[in-house]
Amino acid sequence: MARLSKDLHRFFFEEPPSERITLSDVLSLAGERTFGFLLVLLSLPSALPVPAPGYSVPFGVVIFLLAVQLIVGSRSPWLPQRVLSHSIALGRLQSVVKSGIPWLRRIEHFSKPRLTPVCTSRAGRAVLGLAIALMAISMMIPIPGTNTLPAMGIFVTGFGLLDDDGAISLAGLVVCLMGATLSLSILYALVVGGTSLYDWLKEAVKSLL
Repeated sequence: MARLSKDLHRFFFEEPPSERITLSDVLSLAGERTFGFLLVLLSLPSALPVPAPGYSVPFGVVIFLLAVQLIVGSRSPWLPQRVLSHSIALGRLQSVVKSGIPWLRRIEHFSKPRLTPVCTSRAGRAVLGLAIALMAISMMIPIPGTNTLPAMGIFVTGFGLLDDDGAISLAGLVVCLMGATLSLSILYALVVGGTSLYDWLKEAVKSLL
C-alpha cells in the first residue's frame, strides 16, 4: 500500500483541496483500512512530543466511538455526518501534519504485514479496541500529563491496524499500558497527595523523557 506519510504530504502541502479541511476530505486517502487510518490521524495531534492544544477532547470522543465499533466487530467505521463535515483551517492541520510526518516515516520503515490475526481476527480487534477506548478516555481527562502517552499508544496501535502489522499493534498495547499506568498515577497523586505530589511526579516523568 502507499505510504501514509507521502499521502498526507501530498494532500496537505501539494494538492490541498481548500482552505478548510473536513474529515470526509481526508478519508479519500484511507483506502480499505479506514479504522487504522482514522486512529492514526485523530491521535496524531496529541501524540506529538509537544502536543497541539485543543484536539484531545473532541478527537478523543471520536476515537472512543471508533474503539467501541472495533470491540463489537464492525468491519468499517461509522461516524455522524456532523463529525465528517466539521472543518478545520488548513494552516492548523498543516502544522500538525508537518510535525507528525517524520514520526510516521520512522514507523513505516519497520512496518510490514505480520502477525495479521492480531489486526484481522474478531478477538484481536476487540482487545485492541478495548485498549484504545481506555486510552481515549485518558486523552480526554483535562489534567496535564494524561494526554500524550495514551495518544501515542493509540497512534502506534492504529498504525498496526493500518498496515495489518500485529507486531506494531502489540507494541502499541505496551504503550497503552504505560499510558494507563501514568494516568492512574497522576490521578492517584492528585487525590491522595494533592498538588505537591503531582508536581513531583510530573518532574520525575520529565526527567525520564
